Amino acid sequence: MRIGIVSDIHCNLAGLERALELMAPFDALLCAGDSVFQFRWSNDVVARLRELGAYVVQGNHEETILSRDGERAISSPKVDQELVAWMREQPFRMDLVFDGKRVLLTHGSPWEPWKEYHYPHETIWAKAASLDTDVVVVGHTHFKMAQRFGDVLVINPGSASDPRDSRNDFQLSCAVWDTTSDEVTFYDYPDPTRNFVASSGQLT
Repeated sequence: MRIGIVSDIHCNLAGLERALELMAPFDALLCAGDSVFQFRWSNDVVARLRELGAYVVQGNHEETILSRDGERAISSPKVDQELVAWMREQPFRMDLVFDGKRVLLTHGSPWEPWKEYHYPHETIWAKAASLDTDVVVVGHTHFKMAQRFGDVLVINPGSASDPRDSRNDFQLSCAVWDTTSDEVTFYDYPDPTRNFVASSGQLT
């Protein structure tokens, strides 16, 4: 199976749509949180994820906008309350199985406190080897990652909206995981609302 992975869309529908084009065809879509942006909601992004049957977890931005702090933002008449209700139903962690391989999907750290940022170079990832899963999919840092720790593969697709990773010239990114080969292919691309040059890369 080909599993498309996006994260940190932050209301950027154009960024999501470009990721979908680059990843196609895929058999399932994972979204590792932060599809919205703190106090800004996107009917279009949330509706697109729901339409695609994506496996979606909440991130810290969903937590904020769906809390008391975000009441004013989501009470706008422009916000589709059905989509808000759908997002509220999404968990912060999800255990999935594809081709017999167990996948833990979450936004931030797989350990408490979950909102901590763990970048690819950090030694804490060695602890992933003891997690009871085959693959961990995370977001939050906006930094691409495909590294194996023991028998556990950790994947971070980067961000489909807010580039922070200098290793790909601060481009947006998404990823596809092949469940048969365990190969992770990254797609780096410019924000469709800006004019940059796209490139692509691959990690195995």
